[in-house]
Amino acid sequence: MVTNSQEWAQKTRYWATQAKDPAPYYQHSDVGYNYRLSNLLAGIGRGQMELLEDRVKKRRETYLWYKINLQSVPGLTLSQTEPAGGRSNRWLTTLLLDPAQTATTPEQLRLHLESHNIESRPLWKPLHLQPLFATAPMYGGSACEELFAQGLCLPSGTAMTEADLQRIAEAIKAAVKPTATT
Repeated sequence: MVTNSQEWAQKTRYWATQAKDPAPYYQHSDVGYNYRLSNLLAGIGRGQMELLEDRVKKRRETYLWYKINLQSVPGLTLSQTEPAGGRSNRWLTTLLLDPAQTATTPEQLRLHLESHNIESRPLWKPLHLQPLFATAPMYGGSACEELFAQGLCLPSGTAMTEADLQRIAEAIKAAVKPTATT
């Protein structure tokens, strides 16, 4: 974690050291975790920071490539917008398939891509639909369920080549069909 807030840094250190209270014995007033890195992993992480801008640049280029090359696919939109004043790292490129405009479901597209040895995944299943949280209350509307039903995560790793992207786009274009009314 990187922060310029002393308060956040202290709270994070507290949680990352199992939320142990400042007592001579083990006492915990909050739930904490053991998220501390070993010296070896911290060293690797520091080295990776030198590559961060290059990796973000590549992910942003991949997103833009998909956006340009998939814009003609009926009912398909890339699901992330960049907020004003923000800069997304485009860690993951996801798409939405509008059921009013395409007869292809995300699961049909996922299976089609899989048959071409292209890995994709559904968008994350909302927590309130997870068995672990089945009895927990859910607050909010249906947006998360709609995103889960209509979304798919596309390959977006930094090692992908132009040929990889072209192969993925061709497979998507071959699979996504408009509805009979569009």
